[in-house]
Amino acid sequence: MGSKHPQARRGPGLGVFERYLTLWVLLCIGVGILLGKAAPDAARFLDSLAIHVGGAPVVSIPIAVALFFMMYPIMVKIDFGEVVRAGKNTKPVLLTLIVNWGIKPFTMLGIATLFLGVLFRGFLPGVEIVKDGTQVELFRSYISGAILLGIAPCTAMVLVWGFLARGNQGHTLVMVAINSLTMLVLYGPLGKFLLGINQMPVPWQALLLSIAIYVALPLVAGYFTRRSMVRSKGEAWFRERFVPWLTPVSVIALLLTLVLLFTFKGETIVGNPLTILWIAIPLFLQTWLIFGITYGLARLLRFRYEDAAPSAMIGASNHFEVAIATATMLYGLSSGAALATVVGVLIEVPVMLMLVRVCLRTRGWFAPGDRRVQEVA
Repeated sequence: MGSKHPQARRGPGLGVFERYLTLWVLLCIGVGILLGKAAPDAARFLDSLAIHVGGAPVVSIPIAVALFFMMYPIMVKIDFGEVVRAGKNTKPVLLTLIVNWGIKPFTMLGIATLFLGVLFRGFLPGVEIVKDGTQVELFRSYISGAILLGIAPCTAMVLVWGFLARGNQGHTLVMVAINSLTMLVLYGPLGKFLLGINQMPVPWQALLLSIAIYVALPLVAGYFTRRSMVRSKGEAWFRERFVPWLTPVSVIALLLTLVLLFTFKGETIVGNPLTILWIAIPLFLQTWLIFGITYGLARLLRFRYEDAAPSAMIGASNHFEVAIATATMLYGLSSGAALATVVGVLIEVPVMLMLVRVCLRTRGWFAPGDRRVQEVA
């Protein structure tokens, strides 16, 4: 059934930044490595511009600014009014919440520990000094980055994956809003618990500050920006003019942060170029596992395809912006944890496009739904 609204029919799609995100990340790796060799003191100087608490640097000001602009455009897009409509179809919402917060963090810990802490441990030797001065084994730092990815459900590009899979965009929008709010409550406690199991230092004050700066502040700013823009200019202007202008800001801020990160990690990558591969393997397997669990449960629970596809996509994808911000805040821009979160960015687009194809090819597994649900967004 055709839509009367061209914007609903077109959907978000993949912009040039999102479509070639993997390429941009690879370019950032190259630029960062070259800058690290040519001007090793430049990024260190920028990172030294920090807010100090108790005499210790806690928040790097340049990184905080870049990460805020990475998160803010994402939060502006969220319509929290959709949350009140979730009660009409509670099963997909409950499944997504259970998978995101009750299953995914623990499978990520298990898979990352198995591969990075056991199978690949011999390929990841060495130690590093994290921000609080603690010396930790490097493989534990990589596991910590994987954990931070596992407890950050996607609230941005999942709108694209849900659209490409021809899913219920209304459900996707509801879960984007609910996940953003849930993250404020559960991200800190889950992070402290799982990082503690991994025997990594968890500076509790820094973790709370990270949530406040990189989740709560952009969330509040995005909410009030959206409300004021819609009231003054209208919903159509907001969606068609303001959001497309703002979207590249998030990716540009992400890429600038990655360039800084790789000025520090360049030597590690050049000295051991397979490091990224060893980190990518468990992240790849975790993505497919969570997708399979959610998609399989959706079929057992007799979901419509339009609800099953975005539910599985939300579980499989990660909010890598929050993960990068938290890893940087807790352990430093040059930490193994920060590098591991960047690997999550590197594999996000190709893996999620694979899963979109899986969804489209298995639509016959589910009872047909009402095509009009795709027009909600």
